[in-house]
Amino acid sequence: MKRAVWSVFVAVLAAVLVSIAWLVVRIEGASTRDEARPADVILVLGAAEYNGRPSPVLRARLDHAIDLYKNRLAPRILTTGGAGGDPVYTEGTVGRSYLMSHGVPADAIVVENESDTTVYSVASAAEIIRRMGLSSAIVVSDGYHVYRVKKMLEARGLRAYGSPRKDHHPEPLRDHWNSVKQAIGYLLWRAGMPV
Repeated sequence: MKRAVWSVFVAVLAAVLVSIAWLVVRIEGASTRDEARPADVILVLGAAEYNGRPSPVLRARLDHAIDLYKNRLAPRILTTGGAGGDPVYTEGTVGRSYLMSHGVPADAIVVENESDTTVYSVASAAEIIRRMGLSSAIVVSDGYHVYRVKKMLEARGLRAYGSPRKDHHPEPLRDHWNSVKQAIGYLLWRAGMPV
């Protein structure tokens, strides 16, 4: 009996590890592929802000969204992200202020400023997009993040195109580890856990 239980455990563990490895390959492939094309909205996933100013990561995402907007790939930009512990600012509103300071008109910016995880950001953004009568989005985030966000949007009936932010200082080992974490997050999301 013990041998049968052990065999099942080993088989399940092997299946999980193979799934993670397969997903890492897919995530890393999507992390460098720019699929930007005309869409209804550019969706910028939130990242840290410091006292009302975007962190370098958030700034790079916003700068990339500005380029896409100026190239007329979408008529509006949707920023996401809640307070993250900041009592005054949210990632979404900091993103909005940054975009406006770089020439994006206020009426072209939509803000989601309550979410605190990728799952909630995507769920809230998808609801906003749907309520606006829109159906497609260009996803702007770090490369390793794009695959999972696209799949979440597609699961909600939206067309999603990945456009990873430019990374001027890639760190292959860190990026690979982030891809592994995203693969695990994706599997947990598919299992119904809001990760």
